[in-house]
Amino acid sequence: MRAYIKEDFKMFREIGELFLKDAHAFSEFAPYHKGCDRKAWNELDAETLNELIKCGEAFIGFDYPYLKATDFCEFSRTGNRVHYEDKLFIKRKALDALVLAECAEHSGRFMDDIINGIFAICDETAWQLPAHNSYVRNSPQLILPDTSNPVIELFSCEAASVLAVTYYLLKDELDSISPFICSRIVEEVKKRVIIPYTTKHFWWMGKGKEEMCNWTIWCTQNVLLSAFLLPFSENTKHKVFKKACASTDFFLKDYGEDGCCDEGAQYYRHAGLCLYQTLDILNHITDGYFNSLWDDEKIKNMALYILNVHVDDKYYINFADCSPVAGRAGIREYLFGKACGLDNLAKFAALDYKRNPEKFQPDENNLYYRLQEVFTRKDILSEDTDAPILHPHVFYSSVGLWIARNDTYTAAAKCGDNNDSHNHNDTGSVTLFKNGCPFLADIGVESYTKKTFSAQRYEIWTMQSDYHNLPTINGIMQMNGAEYQATDISHCFTEDGGKISMNIAKAYPSDAHIEKYTRNVILSDSGLEITDSWSFDDKINHPVILNFITYEKPAFLEDTPNILRIGALGSLSLPLDYQASNIRIEELPITDPRLMQCWKHSLYRIRIAVPENADSIQIMLS
Repeated sequence: MRAYIKEDFKMFREIGELFLKDAHAFSEFAPYHKGCDRKAWNELDAETLNELIKCGEAFIGFDYPYLKATDFCEFSRTGNRVHYEDKLFIKRKALDALVLAECAEHSGRFMDDIINGIFAICDETAWQLPAHNSYVRNSPQLILPDTSNPVIELFSCEAASVLAVTYYLLKDELDSISPFICSRIVEEVKKRVIIPYTTKHFWWMGKGKEEMCNWTIWCTQNVLLSAFLLPFSENTKHKVFKKACASTDFFLKDYGEDGCCDEGAQYYRHAGLCLYQTLDILNHITDGYFNSLWDDEKIKNMALYILNVHVDDKYYINFADCSPVAGRAGIREYLFGKACGLDNLAKFAALDYKRNPEKFQPDENNLYYRLQEVFTRKDILSEDTDAPILHPHVFYSSVGLWIARNDTYTAAAKCGDNNDSHNHNDTGSVTLFKNGCPFLADIGVESYTKKTFSAQRYEIWTMQSDYHNLPTINGIMQMNGAEYQATDISHCFTEDGGKISMNIAKAYPSDAHIEKYTRNVILSDSGLEITDSWSFDDKINHPVILNFITYEKPAFLEDTPNILRIGALGSLSLPLDYQASNIRIEELPITDPRLMQCWKHSLYRIRIAVPENADSIQIMLS
């Protein structure tokens, strides 16, 4: 599914080269009002100011956690990454809240805690996560950081941007206390991020045909923020600018023209939305040289992805590591929609923002995102959201994702390959929502550990095809890799839904003995019909077990053993000759903290044993 990768994709580099040829200097990057601009801050509404102050007050006298060497070692020793990350992230969140509170109140009440936060971050031995402490892609992590050779990754770049935004907002106030506070920020950002960024190559920067992921644009965005908010030389800014343009091209080359994010809705927030931020920053510093790209079809399609995979309220179509509860849309989606002239996206983001009880992003580490909300809040709240938000049928050919809808149901099918970023072995899997609630579910992923991104990834149950809405054939599950794919794909959309057909035989290894396995999926007002048919290459009948994951508890109906009631949501109907003896229901307890954020109780796996002489089965969900 990666035929769309373009090694020679140079859209950003070409515009960047044109700017450098035409212009003598970068424009000042001053995206939002500094803390000393009292007129602008005092004009904010009272609710915003009071909430910012309240959030900051929660961290007055905050004892910033000390990150011990053994804390860093824990990931390599036990695989646990949460303990270290929790300590790291709360420091950024505290500093973010304190900085915005000081900008809102401007009394000096928060300054001591801000200074402590700045120095606490600057004093950290390393800014990278232990899980990312390596220099070569997919190589084992080093147990401790080499301070002489900083690793630039997602959170080292984000630490730099948090400090850079703090510098930008409160430089005058910090300098009035001591000039060595801001100089320390510049020194640490330069040493840990800017110098290695401009002098070394890390895999996520991109080159040639190597596949990129959200890291590329997420890091690029934060490096740009750091380089252009801090007082670095024009020469340094030129180097950062050129590399950022190149990395953005490398990131975009891996997207099809349809704009589909193969990492899912959650990762769109670190991919598509970071593309928005990167393009916005580049426009600011070049006085609009990149403005034409807001009209680029691929970029518009990338922006729309989050709307297209939305189901209802908090739920999204999810595959791979993405959760069906992928977070509320808000400020950045709104700004992306406005920039690209996509009114439907802007209205969707505004509506979701208004629905969200949690304003001012208390769990967000990135200070720039929180600053954006402060100065966009008035606009997004005034957006007219009374008109219906259109959620279209869509087929993303670049990834193999089919989504069909009607007034009652939203259905999706995965028909790509098992080589996605954050991949699960889920080719052919189907998900279904009824009245906005999960009917056939995709579980998502547990909390990340050392095992998650290792050679043992597919030992984790949530990654396996047996725990997706897929068959187990001859006792065999699907395998990972680009060669494990769906073929013979055809689809269409209708007034009340749509159809898709695929052959998923190649998603299984040869010892499954599958010659052909056709899955036909039809969505209509009546519900979802799944018809599977198969044949084996050795002409011997092999056992086929169909797996279906539900959130609502299945139960047999007394007089109709071929029908399962799925909670109060609906039913799953099998052929008339199927009995309870063909069906096994397993409870899947949800105990992992990450899964518990989505699933508030157990999930259930329905295992349907197909009679050995059968070569097809039809399932109806309604």
